[in-house]
Amino acid sequence: MNKTWLIAIAAAAAIPAVQAQDTGNWIVRARAVNLDSANKDSTGLGLTINNKVIPEVDISYFFSPNVAAELILTYPQKQTVYSKGSEIGSFKHLPPTLNFQYHVTGLGGFRPYVGAGLNYTNLTAVHFAPAVVTALHPGLKHNSFGLSVQAGVDIPMGGGWLLNADVKKVQIETTVYSSGASAGKFKVDPTLFALGFGKRF
Repeated sequence: MNKTWLIAIAAAAAIPAVQAQDTGNWIVRARAVNLDSANKDSTGLGLTINNKVIPEVDISYFFSPNVAAELILTYPQKQTVYSKGSEIGSFKHLPPTLNFQYHVTGLGGFRPYVGAGLNYTNLTAVHFAPAVVTALHPGLKHNSFGLSVQAGVDIPMGGGWLLNADVKKVQIETTVYSSGASAGKFKVDPTLFALGFGKRF
């Protein structure tokens, strides 16, 4: 995924600038996102979740040519939970994120940007294997707030269409409970590599 992202950016040099389509306050993008979890666990259970590719839709509004806000959305994503490599359960997470961005202008067909903002993640459909329930009576905190940072590039392709490459780092964590008492924290803290297309209007 890293190699694909770098190739997409390098391809900007081969795409001519399309100034006439660089107008409008809105951009809507659809992206394929590779979720790579940091899997930081303080419970001693060796907790991890699976990495996966997820769909993403984002909506950006430009307050000026350089300043924009981006709302990043997907539908609830199912993750498998492992303990020391053995599957013990699953949950779904819905992680909407709002970032404020600075877009660099004046580079023709190459439009890099950086952003930072806030993520809210809601965990639902938490299930554990019967043996785990019997032994630990586990539970997870269902709400998480954290920071988000990103960097990316839009490449105009004509007619208002854009090629987009983007990378984000997001803070997502949950408290793990056993019989109602805190057993520690599990931090997903994913790195998200994305490729997609957008339309400016």
